[in-house]
Amino acid sequence: MHRPRRVEAVIDFVCVHCYLGFTRYLRAVIRHRADGGTVETVLRPVQLRPQASPVGEPLVEVWARERGAAVAARLAADTSFGADDGLELNFRRAVFTNTFDAHRLAAQASAQGKGEEMAERLFRAYFADGLNIADTTVLDRLAAETGVMATSGGAEALQAELARVRALDLPVPPVLLLAGGPVLSGEIREHDVLAALGE
Repeated sequence: MHRPRRVEAVIDFVCVHCYLGFTRYLRAVIRHRADGGTVETVLRPVQLRPQASPVGEPLVEVWARERGAAVAARLAADTSFGADDGLELNFRRAVFTNTFDAHRLAAQASAQGKGEEMAERLFRAYFADGLNIADTTVLDRLAAETGVMATSGGAEALQAELARVRALDLPVPPVLLLAGGPVLSGEIREHDVLAALGE
């Protein structure tokens, strides 16, 4: 008999390691639920680049500016990242942007019982679809796709939550905080999550 588990997932939607980790986490959760387990996922926001403009710019251009053109070209050409997890990432299309409103939508989705679905859709929109996940029109469309009723409120609550999560001084995301332990971070593996859920 599995005991109910509560997991806080600390993620940012422009973080490729968060996308991989969250994908593996969800697969473990699906397996755990299929085995009769109960898991409540609580999304905890973090912004790796809070100063990023919501206007957005090609991720490859950001890489070129910060790491050099040669490194940017090599990273953009790498199609192996995420392949083992069945993900098709397109760094050439990715629009680097501010994630505040994406987190606000994710919080609204969570309140409606659709946090996991919304988080997965936001990651896919950013890393595969080349969408600006700070654009209101884009977010409204993603909300409709996911069956989430989006509203204009929640900014102050999100600011407070971002500050609270920062104050926890956690490892670099992704981080999974399982109620009663353990804490998983870094390269999150599906079997590690499954084992932790079963403890």
